[in-house]
Amino acid sequence: MTDETADPRELHKQTGLAWQEAAAEYERELADRIDFLRKGGRNFCPPELPHLEGLGDWCQRAIHLQCAGGTDTLSLWNQGAHEVVGVDISSRMLGCARAKSEALDAPAEWYCSDILDTPHELDGTADLVYTGRGALCWMMDIEAWAAVAARLLRCNGRLFVFEGHPLTWIWDREASELLLDPVYGDYFQRGPIGEKGWCDEYIGDLGQDKDALQIKYEHQWNLGDVVNAVIGAGLVVERLEEHPEQFWEAFPNLPADIARRVPQTFLLIARKPAPRE
Repeated sequence: MTDETADPRELHKQTGLAWQEAAAEYERELADRIDFLRKGGRNFCPPELPHLEGLGDWCQRAIHLQCAGGTDTLSLWNQGAHEVVGVDISSRMLGCARAKSEALDAPAEWYCSDILDTPHELDGTADLVYTGRGALCWMMDIEAWAAVAARLLRCNGRLFVFEGHPLTWIWDREASELLLDPVYGDYFQRGPIGEKGWCDEYIGDLGQDKDALQIKYEHQWNLGDVVNAVIGAGLVVERLEEHPEQFWEAFPNLPADIARRVPQTFLLIARKPAPRE
């Protein structure tokens, strides 16, 4: 457990070093991802798709916070967004994103920044701010994150979050039944947790001993934390859904029919209202 008073930006900076290492896996699959996108691929989960239909009718600019290697960002372009912007703390991840957009001649811009310091030149320019699928756990200040999303949006622009449900944090990943994890098994846990290494179902060991890798910090916000941060930033929550679908193989040994009995993901849509006269 890390001190709750630790500077969020310092923890983000350290976690960014871990993502610099993890980018090696994204670089390895770069050609395949370009081919996927060139064929019109859209890297979304089924619960997202009904809410992203007709994007071309209203989304001039989509900003993707924590865009990593840019595949999801460019999927928004394939979905109809006229231009896309990705923001991420890892320059190496953005190198992957830039290579993809250049190969596709896509209208994309990439900014290397702590999300909390997203450049103010982007303020009020987004019809859509998109984030999720393993993003919010890397944010050490959920209220500051929500404030950034709000300032990026135009009036009537939408924040779209599709994320792992906070309940998935508490279960033992290796168990074949729903058992509380000995470290993470508290839904109301406060404060970040530092850990080295990546699970095999995602990044893997990168060919190194776990102890040689950079430490990264996660903070699991419960559903109330996220919703109240969005409301506190002045946005109007228009939809909140919980889903049994996973976006990655979070529980490799848990029978699928058991996993689907608890929420695995949630979707949140909020709108930036016009100022009152």
